[in-house]
Amino acid sequence: MGDTIRKSVDYQCLVETAATQHGHFTRAQAAACGYATNLIAHHTRQGNFVRIHRGVYRLRDYPSSPIDPIVAAWLAVGKERAVVSHETALRIHDLSDVIPNAIHLTVPRTSHNHPKLPNVQVHTTTRTPGPSDVVWREGLRVTSVARTIADTAEKGVGPEQVEMAIRQAIAQGLTTPRRLRAAVSGRSQRVQILTERAIQSTAP
Repeated sequence: MGDTIRKSVDYQCLVETAATQHGHFTRAQAAACGYATNLIAHHTRQGNFVRIHRGVYRLRDYPSSPIDPIVAAWLAVGKERAVVSHETALRIHDLSDVIPNAIHLTVPRTSHNHPKLPNVQVHTTTRTPGPSDVVWREGLRVTSVARTIADTAEKGVGPEQVEMAIRQAIAQGLTTPRRLRAAVSGRSQRVQILTERAIQSTAP
């Protein structure tokens, strides 16, 4: 959906956009569907739109989802530059049983002026995720399984959780030892040893 301002209000356009994002939309996306700022404010006062973060809204009657807070944070930081990562990505991939203490997003280190959101941790990196490092899950840009494991291991998530994630990922065919070794190449020796130990434990 482009961001060109439409001449008339198109509610169906807004619904279709929001439907790809669990009922959420940004001010720019609404504008692309013909909703001027004052009209967005009007619908928010009327309760038709629910303001979640600055510039991020949700259709009031759209069914809720457990990942709504993740979607809203991702849109607020910027869906083109942010990717769901670390423990939050482990949760999306359903790996390990780690419970994230915040919503984790990663942006390039060259990215600036991201909003400060409650219970959201924005990581910056010089290892900007490339095409092979990003997948789409539940309408979200998420780090791939191998990249997620490398990032969480480097961040210092408990070794037992990292090893569990590796064993589960290989057993479920979500990644391979080769991809994991490539993902941790260039990371610390601790991360490489931890990864190799977990890979070896899955060998028949």
